[in-house]
Formats: sequence, structure tokens, C-alpha cells
Amino acid sequence: MSPEDRLDELEEALEEHLEDFEDCQWERALSQVTLTVPRERLVEVMKLLREKRALAFEQCTDVCGVDYATYGESEWVTSNAANSGFGRGASREPSGEMDPQNRFAAVYHLLSVSNNVRLRVRTFLDADRPIVDSVVDIWSGVNWFEREAFDLYGIMFRGHPDLRRILTDYGFIGHPFRKDFPLIGQVEMRYDPDQGRVVYEPVSIEPRTLVPRVIREDSRYEAGWKPEPSAEEAE
Repeated sequence: MSPEDRLDELEEALEEHLEDFEDCQWERALSQVTLTVPRERLVEVMKLLREKRALAFEQCTDVCGVDYATYGESEWVTSNAANSGFGRGASREPSGEMDPQNRFAAVYHLLSVSNNVRLRVRTFLDADRPIVDSVVDIWSGVNWFEREAFDLYGIMFRGHPDLRRILTDYGFIGHPFRKDFPLIGQVEMRYDPDQGRVVYEPVSIEPRTLVPRVIREDSRYEAGWKPEPSAEEAE
């Protein structure tokens, strides 16, 4: 059976077993099916995806977070001339046009070994309280995945047995994968020989993002410029 045929069967199984979940939607693109589930029904749908034989998603291979604060925007767009060199700094501040009810998303990647097919499950979370129920009781392997999403995005998983940071340092402030987290960070550290220990201080780096380098004062940018003819062309 071809991969596309397996996806056809997956969509048929979803249509059959999710007929009572009218608020669940899925789309198929780039040989991948993405199922969007409301946060309040996530655990119920996840149990169904694992237990139904036609679906049989025995494994959750990854859980990650997404921040849609600047979705569709480009930090490299500037208003200055194209040949003004390194003087252009692009702003990374969110535009403020995001939907506060759907700023974050928790994304789960499921694998059915029995049916040899994969499924992406996504649930949207609000900006102020990005909380969703943990699925660690369904797939115990997501324990560290959910901790990583909490550490980097601040997504909280209700019912997780040990929800604490897993990648950042002790006492770290903020969540570094959020779009409003500064690239330079919030503190810098150095060794102080007088105190004989590492000390933390406010960041002293200027917060800016440089665009790719361009050539300055190049005649090719001047209006009406044409290359000079070679000696053979002149003859």
C-alpha cells in the first residue's frame, strides 16, 4: 500500500471515529494530516486515537510548542535603501495583531506502528494562560517533551507529575522560544575574581538584528548605469 493510500485510510478512520467531535478539524497537505483539537477535549481525543484499532497510534514521538505572535511577518523587512549597509537594524517586536486566544499551540506527533502512518495533532492555547491537560498517562514517553515545551514556551501541562525546567539554568527568567523574548537574553554572566564566583548582571549588548550585508556606494545601484563595452565590442 502506498503512503497516499494509507493517508486515505487514516482520513476515513478519522471521519468515522470523530463524528461526535464536531469541533475537531483536520487538513491534509504535503503528505501529512494535521488534526486540530480544542484544548478542553484533547485527552478524550488522544485516548481515542490510541485505543481505536483503525487508528492505533501507539507512540507519541514528540511534543513541541509554537508561538504564533509574529506569524507571517518578516524581521528582515526594513524601510531604508538597499545599499545602506550595516546601518539597518530590524525590529523583532511583535506587531500586536495576534489573536490572544490562539497565540500558542501544543503540537503532538503521533506514530501508528500497526498502520505505518503518522498524524500531527495541534491544540491552540491563549496568551495569558497557556494551559492544557497532560497526556503523560496515555504515552509515558512525553514526560520530558512536555517539560521542554514548558521550559521554552511557558506552556503548562495540567496533571504532569514533574513539570519543571529541563534545558535552561537554575533561576532562569522567562521562556527563550517565545517571540517576545530578547535575542540578547535578560542577564549576562561572568567570573568575578574579587568575589571568587560567577556573577549575573544586566545585559550590556545593544538589542538589534542586523540584516544581510550589501555593497555600499556601488555604481550598479545608480540609475542609468550601463557596463562599459569591452575592447572587442568597441572595435
